Amino acid sequence: MSLFVKFWGTRGSIPTPGPATARYGGNTSCVEIRTGDALFICDGGTGLRELGLDLLRRSAGKPIEGHLLFSHPHWDHIQGFPFFTPIYQPANTFHIYGFAEGDQRIFQLLSGQMRSDYFPVDFSELSATISHEEILGQKTIEGVRVKALSQLHPGGSWAFSFETQGRKVVYATDHELDAHLADREASIRDPGAVRVLPQALVDFVSGADLLIADGQYTDAEYPEKIGWGHPRATTTVDLAIAAGAKQLAITHHDPMQTDTDVERKIAACRERAAGRAPWLQVFAAREGVELKLA
Repeated sequence: MSLFVKFWGTRGSIPTPGPATARYGGNTSCVEIRTGDALFICDGGTGLRELGLDLLRRSAGKPIEGHLLFSHPHWDHIQGFPFFTPIYQPANTFHIYGFAEGDQRIFQLLSGQMRSDYFPVDFSELSATISHEEILGQKTIEGVRVKALSQLHPGGSWAFSFETQGRKVVYATDHELDAHLADREASIRDPGAVRVLPQALVDFVSGADLLIADGQYTDAEYPEKIGWGHPRATTTVDLAIAAGAKQLAITHHDPMQTDTDVERKIAACRERAAGRAPWLQVFAAREGVELKLA
């Protein structure tokens, strides 16, 4: 059975609509993953609004059931939730997951942002069935093995992998990969050197048909952004190579990067991969693009 992946929001930090971002998109993080009748949604940035409208068109009046996995609750990953139209319809069911025993933080923050101080509709007024569940390390959901791994980001974040029928997709945004390096300063001084990342992280990504990963900064930008929770895009390339990933979609584009800037960043990533991993396809995540992993 095929896995389908569609990008609904690829921008980081804040929405950036306008002509300078029209090619790769200005909506914040949201990715749809589906196989058969199983629907997974990674993050609920502003791209979630358009996904919701599309789900209603596709369902043609039939009930919608989906699994929502939020990497973390920063605004750019949850701000689309109140505008996700399917949650206002009683026939629909959505499962929201926590990743530590008893952790209801995401569920509480989603409802908190819909208080009357911030939004005219209260969470309690949503008509769909919305449940809180947990993924403690891994869980099989509708025949898909879902795993979660904690990441380095202010306040924490989670990466997710989805495996079914011999196919694997990993979603790993908002992770300061460079903070794992044994000598980060040396790596900054010599950006051409291979960057060795923790084996547990490499194992989590290992063999992915598609790695969707944060690549917010260029090598030149990163020294001024240390501690902000995002990596150099070229470090993400080294992770993909070490893990033997087949495709790498760089996402969470910096709000200050125009489409031209994104293309330069991706060109640098492709150049880095070319000599060591000619099999690796590197591209920029772009809103509206759908991939089929058969």
